[in-house]
Amino acid sequence: MRRAFVTALCALACVAAGAQTSSTRPIRLVVPFGPGGVADLTARVVAQKMTQSTGQAIVVDNKPGAGGVVAADTVAKAAPDGLTLLLMSNGNAVSAGLFRKLPFDPIASFTPVSMLGYFDMALIASPKSRFKTLPALVAYAKANPGKVNIATINTGSTQNLAAELFKRSLGIDVQIVPFNGSAAVITALQGEQVDAGVEILAPVLGQVAGNTLTALAVMGEKRSPALPNVPTVAESGAPGFNVASWNAFAAPAGVPA
Repeated sequence: MRRAFVTALCALACVAAGAQTSSTRPIRLVVPFGPGGVADLTARVVAQKMTQSTGQAIVVDNKPGAGGVVAADTVAKAAPDGLTLLLMSNGNAVSAGLFRKLPFDPIASFTPVSMLGYFDMALIASPKSRFKTLPALVAYAKANPGKVNIATINTGSTQNLAAELFKRSLGIDVQIVPFNGSAAVITALQGEQVDAGVEILAPVLGQVAGNTLTALAVMGEKRSPALPNVPTVAESGAPGFNVASWNAFAAPAGVPA
């Protein structure tokens, strides 16, 4: 992860250097998620480090909605001058399969810049939830079809798709409830408006440690080193289940190398 982060900084620094030769305007880094989630935090850390290393100002522009299509379309239609970048995720990779028609070509409309990293995911709940373990949630869901609500961020996001795969892999009938950002998911969980949620693990580790959220299971192949006592979904009834999130950077097609 650290190596990928350094590689991303180097690649983005090259883009910034190219942009500097033609403009003093800031680079716009378009993020297809609302503020507060791991993608937003990652984008802001990279923007800060890149500004420090190149002197080029980086502005994070949050454009959530439509499974990342709004953000991707913004970048696809931007001038290929190195001044507009897209934070990509799993959602971009599957967008052609989710939408009947896209206003851009998910491959030809972009120039890949760099992979940033991979991130663990988890099924989380409120400590006050009636579900203290994943097997308890699954048992209730099987006995009460359609009565369990699982929150995610917007439809088509990594979290949303992971929740759908979780539902299918365990053979349960649950309601997937999309919210407009991670902050809204956390608020709904803590307010007990939903039974559980699927989120990137890193940004909620502090709340899990502070006992304001509970991790019922992690979604990767192995247990997280940060939560060694929390089982995987694969251990808890869905053998082979393995889901992670990733982020990368891209520019509009035609941007100078």
